[in-house]
Amino acid sequence: MTSSTVKILVVDDEPPIRKLLRVGLTAEGYLVNEASNAATARQSAEEDQPDLIILDLGLPDKSGHELLREWREAGLLVPVVILSSRTDEAGIVMALESGADDYVTKPFGIHELAARIRVALRHRLQQQGEKAIFQTGGLSLDLVKRIVRLNGEEVKLSPKEYDILRVMAQYAGKVLTHQFLLKQVWGPAADVQYLRVYVRQLRQKIEEVPDQPHYITTETGVGYRLREPD
Repeated sequence: MTSSTVKILVVDDEPPIRKLLRVGLTAEGYLVNEASNAATARQSAEEDQPDLIILDLGLPDKSGHELLREWREAGLLVPVVILSSRTDEAGIVMALESGADDYVTKPFGIHELAARIRVALRHRLQQQGEKAIFQTGGLSLDLVKRIVRLNGEEVKLSPKEYDILRVMAQYAGKVLTHQFLLKQVWGPAADVQYLRVYVRQLRQKIEEVPDQPHYITTETGVGYRLREPD
């Protein structure tokens, strides 16, 4: 799938934002359709079958959260990147837990948004199966042999540390909420403090400067993101 064949539906009620996205994403080689409200967005998603949707949370006729839930419950699997002026952590987490693939807050740079789009599209294509070897920079993870290496040297991880890294590698480049990671590694009743402790330990082992992480970055109040693969 090349960018010239990728159709993006932009759902936002602000004409200047839609124009900015249309011009910027067209320059990146994407085909762009627009919708200013939830009703038009539903119709466009059904008729035009976009490859990715950029969704504003503050729509005039229905919240973006509701629209996203409706789409996911109806089986719409295309990637959705949230675009919002909301910076409250609860709203962002709610969108991610409802099925969004990523988020960008306003004001935003078109290059940052384009990078998020590429990650979401690539991840959707890779979902049918994990690659045997994950590689990003000097960090590699052999998902068959369960071996982690940093700059060629094997790194000994505890089972929980490995499980966290494995889940992050599966979704590399995407922000993963605290609750998603907890559910994947410990189960639904786990305390977020467990996750913070193990991520801190993991950074001590794989980061050159743990307090300035290069591989596992923090999305404040939301979760963590593993650097996308090479």
